[in-house]
Amino acid sequence: MKGRAGRIAVYAVLAVLGAVVALAGALVQAGWFPLGLLLALGGAVALFHGGARLTRTKTGAAAPAGGWMLAVLLLSSSRPEGDFFFGTGWGTYAFLLGGMLAAVICATFAPSGYLFRTDATTR
Repeated sequence: MKGRAGRIAVYAVLAVLGAVVALAGALVQAGWFPLGLLLALGGAVALFHGGARLTRTKTGAAAPAGGWMLAVLLLSSSRPEGDFFFGTGWGTYAFLLGGMLAAVICATFAPSGYLFRTDATTR
């Protein structure tokens, strides 16, 4: 796939991977505390930064961050029985806020594709 359809497909895959990383991080951060929290945040940062480096756009970091955020919001909503997926504690809040901060940082400092072009038309 080339062009616009290829970029959209890559962004969609990155968004799905963001949701998967959020689900895995939600399970790991509480199960293996405190190393699980570091592992969960490290996985999120790696995905956000990797998406930005892969596509060389800010959208490459924003697509997995959007999938991550959507999954986290769905997991943090209460069920009719009153249950929550996330437990209460500072580790959960560190995961939520740390993931959001990582998404913003990776999207802000995403590499631009124009920095890597060497042809004469961009000079």
